[in-house]
Amino acid sequence: MIVMAPEFWQRVTVLSIALWPLSIVYRLVTAARRRLHIRRARREKPLGVPLVVVGGISIGGGGKTPLTVRLAELLREAGLRPAVVCSGYGGRASVWPRMVHGGGDPGEVGDESVLLARRAACPVAAGPARLAAARHLLAAVDGRPDVLLSDDGLQHHRLPRDLEVAVSAGFGNGFCLPAGPLREMPSRLRTVDFSLTFGSEFRIVPECFVSLTDAEKTRPPNAFAGATVNAIAGTAAPRRFFRQLESLGAIVNARAFADHHRYRPKDLPRGAPLLMTEKDAVKCEALAGIGGDWWFLKVSAVTTAAFEEEFLQRVRQLVRHGGQDV
Repeated sequence: MIVMAPEFWQRVTVLSIALWPLSIVYRLVTAARRRLHIRRARREKPLGVPLVVVGGISIGGGGKTPLTVRLAELLREAGLRPAVVCSGYGGRASVWPRMVHGGGDPGEVGDESVLLARRAACPVAAGPARLAAARHLLAAVDGRPDVLLSDDGLQHHRLPRDLEVAVSAGFGNGFCLPAGPLREMPSRLRTVDFSLTFGSEFRIVPECFVSLTDAEKTRPPNAFAGATVNAIAGTAAPRRFFRQLESLGAIVNARAFADHHRYRPKDLPRGAPLLMTEKDAVKCEALAGIGGDWWFLKVSAVTTAAFEEEFLQRVRQLVRHGGQDV
């Protein structure tokens, strides 16, 4: 079941303290599973190409998907052939893994999978078992990729990885699930190859608004400054999107939904321009006929030159050696 992140995850409360013993159990269980899966991963047949995991230690909202898109772009600019694997979370497909295309049905393969296929401009495969998705992709595409990127796979320890890139947008109340938003403790960030803090080493910047009814029709980020708009967000951090719209000058009537929410016509407010994230747009396109003034905010990830230089250097070394055994 997909639910919204509870408010008490952001601060220490009576409820979070009451749940703290369960978070200790969670940490013990996940540590044991991690050791087991790492041992199994060592016995897996190598993929033959390096794999970079992009992930985080908190539940959702860290900008992992935009960063994956940026890394794919960076690799292409360097003359390499990237490909992406993801979980297909929220998809209802009966057969996994599967290749994903930009025109795919987000109800079948998941909203983030379709978004990645559109923005990363490279082969994308989705499946709950990311290792199986990686093998499926390598067998399905013409021309072997130079490097694989895994979107949100830091805790998927069955997946052999050559580099780990972790993004962090804060730790909430500092507790692990279910008392807080953490899947692993902050000390885990000391073991990754690159740790990027949202807002400093890694930022999300708005490019433009794009019409849902005509992809060629765009408006600048400040197009709705001073205007009253409706806004929806079915993401892990909806308030961040609403604040972003307010920072662009819009007067926002906000409506938040659970992450990966499947929209119905009654969910979509009328009477003013409707603004949404690109992730929401891939699900709302099929409904765009019932409303004309619908726009999504196209954003891009921006990373530092120092990170990009070191990242490319590490990847090129791995490409020359065909990845490494885990």
